[in-house]
Parts: sequence; structure tokens; C-alpha cells
Amino acid sequence: MFVDALRTMLDGKYQVVGVASDGREVLSSVPTVNPDVVVLDMSMPRLNGLDTARQLRRLHPRAKLIMVTVDDDPDLAAEALDSGISAYLLKTSAGTELVNAITVVLKGGRYVTPRMRSRLEEVFVRWGKTPKQKRPLTLRQREVLQLLAEGRTMKQTAEILRVTPRTIAFHKYRIMDLQALRTTADLLQFARNQRMVAADAKVLQLRTSAHEFR
Repeated sequence: MFVDALRTMLDGKYQVVGVASDGREVLSSVPTVNPDVVVLDMSMPRLNGLDTARQLRRLHPRAKLIMVTVDDDPDLAAEALDSGISAYLLKTSAGTELVNAITVVLKGGRYVTPRMRSRLEEVFVRWGKTPKQKRPLTLRQREVLQLLAEGRTMKQTAEILRVTPRTIAFHKYRIMDLQALRTTADLLQFARNQRMVAADAKVLQLRTSAHEFR
């Protein structure tokens, strides 16, 4: 329903060239549909919005990335912008702000919902005083963690990532060792704390009208 509402709002201004149900579908479809803008949900199954964005920056650097989320955590917004996101919107205001955000990012700017700007500035000031710590997990470890946390077995996770179950087991126990986690329940709680357990979400991929932004 949310995606349908956004498509109706964008109709006549942009061409929606693709809709994906999870982060991995985004990565596989982008080279085919070649979007100018990708609107991501932070909480996507199989690969969350933040890690999807990081991979898109390498695979399709021309596309502008917009994050739409229910999460108003300024630290998360700062991390998203630091990862190459051009706009950060809350779902509660996306209906009124998305068109403006697309216009801004296509002109090379950045857009943050006004409801978060002051708190986001505080985060960047804090980062300037204390160097931001690097993420302790590798991309592959994060992929494994999310898939396991969503309830998949090691065999199912291995099939998705095209590796062996033994490799998945290695990554799982390596994560537990690095994070001092003792049980699988601890691992799942860690995934939740990292905002990696996702709900169903959709992704819009847009191409601008031919007469715009030339």
C-alpha cells in the first residue's frame, strides 16, 4: 500500500522502472533497469537498506540513493549519509517530501527531512570531536548475520550467498567470537541491536522524465 501510494504521487513526474521486494533483488535488477534514483527502505529482508546502499555505490555509482525509514535515530541517519545516501526521509513525511528530495538529489544536493536536521548536526559535531569507529563486521559477516537472524538455516543462507554451509558456520562462529556472544539467542539480539532484522519492504527505482534535469 505504501509503495502504491508513492507510485501514484510520482506518476507524471517520473517513470517507475522497477520495484523490488528485498535488497538482493535490488542489486540484481539495477543493472537491467538502469535507474537514475533508487528509493530504499532501511528495513528490507535478505539485505538491509544500508548494506544495499553500500553495494550500490560500487555497482551503480551514477544512481542517487534515497532512504525512507520509520527510524528517526540521528546516528543511523548520519551513518546512511556517510555511506553515500543522498536523502534521508521518514515514512511519516515521505508523501509530502519525496518529490522535493528527488529534485534536490538529481541536482547534486542532499536532503534530510527537516524533523531530523538539528539532531543530525549534533551527531556530525560529535563525530568531529571523536573519530567514528569502523564497523567491526565485514560485509560478508553482516550478510550472514542478517540471513540467519531472519530465521534461515545455514544451508539456506549458503544457497543464497552461493557458498558452502561450512563457510556460513565459519562466519557465524567468527561473529560470535568477535562480539563475545555465547548463544544463538545472543546472536539474534545482536542482529536486532544492529537493526538488521528486517520487515517486508519494497523498493522503487525511478527514471526521470525525458524533459527534466538535462
